[in-house]
Amino acid sequence: MLIKEYRIPLPLTAEEYQIAQLFMIQKKSRLESSGVGSGVEIIKNEPYSDGPIGDSGQYTYKIYHIGNRIPVWIRNILPSSALEAHEESWNSYPYTRTRYSCPLISHFSVEVETKYLNDSGNSENVFNLSQDELKNRVI
Repeated sequence: MLIKEYRIPLPLTAEEYQIAQLFMIQKKSRLESSGVGSGVEIIKNEPYSDGPIGDSGQYTYKIYHIGNRIPVWIRNILPSSALEAHEESWNSYPYTRTRYSCPLISHFSVEVETKYLNDSGNSENVFNLSQDELKNRVI
């Protein structure tokens, strides 16, 4: 498994970032939802308890329709399942896990774990990785 860790210090608190993030997700979803074959389809948006992370939080399942982002000549030869990306997200702020997948490639997915901290990016092992995982981690 590939483990890459990015530390991005921001000029605002984790609480301020949470508000900004929610605003920008909503705005980008709205802007991307224009025309046929485009947009974000929200399949589920519901609270969860006893999820894969945290005691409780918000679960979302979205489908990104990306057909209008691909040249017509490529779009015409691809199956419709290749023209969408699926996103599942478990948000237990300040910790979030998101999985991206494509129905065309059923055994492939990318998972992103995010932790928002009020520091300058110098906290060590915020994901409680094992010694083997720490050896493989790239910062």
